[in-house]
Amino acid sequence: MSLAGPLVKVASKLMLRFGGAVTFRRVTNGVYNPTTGTITEGITDTAIKGVLEDVVSREVAGLVRAGDKKLTIAANDLPVVPTIADQILLNTRKLQIIEVRTIEQDNTPITYELILRD
Repeated sequence: MSLAGPLVKVASKLMLRFGGAVTFRRVTNGVYNPTTGTITEGITDTAIKGVLEDVVSREVAGLVRAGDKKLTIAANDLPVVPTIADQILLNTRKLQIIEVRTIEQDNTPITYELILRD
């Protein structure tokens, strides 16, 4: 018997109870406009709950810098897998996803840890 199913449910319940409100923004390439010569972005927003914290000093390496934030969200709360092309909206701030870390059990995503930067 796999632990993945119950862990997915527990992660969603914990985020719902203890997480703060954030907006996950999926940004995709849209349609090319030949008149203006531009490509519009497709934007899809999803309201979710997550736990936001500062990156600790031992996590600072590679792409991760001091001052970055870490947002933990339940994988089941998102209809898509987050990528570095996506954004997080927190109040009036637009944060770019720098890195996506997946916590999984039996190849089933339980939570995503998103490293964010202003």
